[in-house]
Amino acid sequence: MSDVPFGFGPHDPNNEEPDDRDRGESSEGGSGGDAGSSGGTGSFPGFGPGGMPGPGGGMPNFDIGALGQMLTQLGQALSQSSSGSAGPVNYDLAKQLAHQQLQSNERPTQEQTKAVEDGIRLAELWLDPTTSFPAGTHTVQAWSPGDWVDKTLPIWQRLCDPVAQRVSESWLEALPQEAKQAAGPIVSMLGQMGGLTFGSQLGNGLAQLGGEVLTSTEVGLPLGPDGTAALLPANVERFGQGLDRPASEITVFLAAREAAHHRLFSHVPWLRQQLLATVEEYARGIQVDTSSLEDLASRIDPSDPSSMQELMNSGMLEPKTTDEQQAALGRLENLLALVEGWVDVVVADAVGDRLPGADALGETVRRRRASGGPAEQTFATLVGLQLRPRRLRAAASLWRLLTERYGVTGRDQVWDHPDLLPDGSDLDEPLDFADRWGKGHEDLDDPIAAIRRAEAEEQAAEGNSTTEDDDSDERNRGDDEDNGDTQQGGADR
Repeated sequence: MSDVPFGFGPHDPNNEEPDDRDRGESSEGGSGGDAGSSGGTGSFPGFGPGGMPGPGGGMPNFDIGALGQMLTQLGQALSQSSSGSAGPVNYDLAKQLAHQQLQSNERPTQEQTKAVEDGIRLAELWLDPTTSFPAGTHTVQAWSPGDWVDKTLPIWQRLCDPVAQRVSESWLEALPQEAKQAAGPIVSMLGQMGGLTFGSQLGNGLAQLGGEVLTSTEVGLPLGPDGTAALLPANVERFGQGLDRPASEITVFLAAREAAHHRLFSHVPWLRQQLLATVEEYARGIQVDTSSLEDLASRIDPSDPSSMQELMNSGMLEPKTTDEQQAALGRLENLLALVEGWVDVVVADAVGDRLPGADALGETVRRRRASGGPAEQTFATLVGLQLRPRRLRAAASLWRLLTERYGVTGRDQVWDHPDLLPDGSDLDEPLDFADRWGKGHEDLDDPIAAIRRAEAEEQAAEGNSTTEDDDSDERNRGDDEDNGDTQQGGADR
């Protein structure tokens, strides 16, 4: 799984996937295509990583037709960039590339749409006793992979803009002042090309995700419109191949996960903003080491054009992760793990006795995450985050413990405020958190009693302080009297 930050290519050109594998993935999941590779900054036909001639494309197989296609695409992209998408990422290009690469874009049939609607309706009934949050969906839809790209792009824009903007600013900040003055109008052109690069990378990622995701919330974020529960029947059908479970059972299980996500995001109003704000916080900390630019200039051999490509693929120019960014990534990882762990517990309680294959399906979903599925790959590309399955299992264990001790309502009250949520250390020691929550949980059940108890404790503390002051005054008076007697005795003598 790649952990390359958004906007940068892979470290090692030898890690590029072979063309045969790209074509195979395209035929299976629709994630490949001719417009670009499935990662990094994208490439055009007949060219290597980053669109440059080299090991990735191979000059011996150069095709003049491929060159014409590349120039046509580049001209269209530049035209769109100048007249359409404004900002650090060219989202028009991203959307176009994603649709071009989605070879498998089947429209849901009426039968599939009805199956999704029935699955969500049944899942909502089963979820009612297992969580205190009411239903959070008001619309149910069946999406094609292309629908998923169109419906989720506004949220991807909010996620990608801060990172891409900060990367672009960091490059400009790293340039010496003389270079900025000499560059002049070229700086704006570089920004335009950066938008194309980021747009190409995002388009490749969206195409891969669109060919694999099963629901609108599978990546752990509310990517679709508010209150819209959606499944992708074509992807669900491929997911179910080889599982030896009825299609209806798989649909209901995934519908329950989708509905549970929407209950959480709809009735915990701060959660959506907290997730997106953490990504923005990470982006604000991106920095580029200017010493790398100087080292790069000294290592380029003008007589060897491949030296530039090798250095660009070496990773030496990638921004370094700061302590502040690492802390932000830790909070984001923890929050996503808590969301997924809560969904695991709620869904297991809702469908466990009703679907014979619920345990097997749940384990399949966990293995899908553990093997680096769409969610992990997406976050690794965007912010360098890898959502560790160990954290997901620890979060699920904590939610299970809270459910057993304090019931459904007591467990869900943990979501009342972000300050109440467990942190990383609590996931390591769930019993300690459960004990602390038990004491605080009594105050949540009876806030008036909690206020009176706090007042009594405050008065008791003031009383103890007054008693100590009185004792101190008494001791001081006694000392004064002793001193007076001593002085009087000396005078008598």
